[in-house]
Amino acid sequence: MSEIPPIFAAASNIHSFRQIAVQHGDVNNQVVLVPRDSRVRSLADLKGKRVAYVRATTSQYFLIKMLESVGLGWADITPVAVGVSDGAAAFSRGSVDAWAIYGFPIQRAIATEGATILKTALGFLSGNYIVSAHVDALADPAKVKIIGEYLTLLRRAYAWAAAHSDQWADIIARDIGVSQAYVRDQFARRSAPYELRPVTDAAIASQEEVARVFAEAGQVQRKVDVRALWDDRFNPVIEKAL
Repeated sequence: MSEIPPIFAAASNIHSFRQIAVQHGDVNNQVVLVPRDSRVRSLADLKGKRVAYVRATTSQYFLIKMLESVGLGWADITPVAVGVSDGAAAFSRGSVDAWAIYGFPIQRAIATEGATILKTALGFLSGNYIVSAHVDALADPAKVKIIGEYLTLLRRAYAWAAAHSDQWADIIARDIGVSQAYVRDQFARRSAPYELRPVTDAAIASQEEVARVFAEAGQVQRKVDVRALWDDRFNPVIEKAL
């Protein structure tokens, strides 16, 4: 998952998981899209506009950060919280002026709707995505061993995928049922290939910044201590996997 869902989980009284590794990768597959012939030419032009996003996800976070970068706040737009499919429908029929979204809906909207990318999340997102484990699993030595084996395989798999980009794109397209052209386009635009990384102070600090942004935007109602969610016991396993 991204860095964002744990922020909302941490704001509750039940912390049933720990964050044990970081998948670092592409942020150019997260963007603000505008329709064909839109008069929105810059982030500042979003003021007063209806902007679709997916609540409690990276799209909400980078939208907040993008608005901040041009001196705007959440109250300066009309935010429209929708799921991915509903967002696609709203964007297609012109019910929203812009759409903060991620993944292959970007390629689909460009190819079928003539949409354009107003801004990618490069410079607004860290590229960190979190691997987590349930606390009950972490208390079971047999499951801890299996988790370590999984992380070893995952790190090696990402290394293989980075070295075999075209072959990996074809596998993804076939397995999830999207156009091969969409996957190859996303790969061509990516800011970085995915890799598995250990838990670091920098990763924790990145998530603390996410928590700060959501708190200042009034999206979480209590102080969040994300550091308590991290567990670095698998760092040696990840570091020696390659």
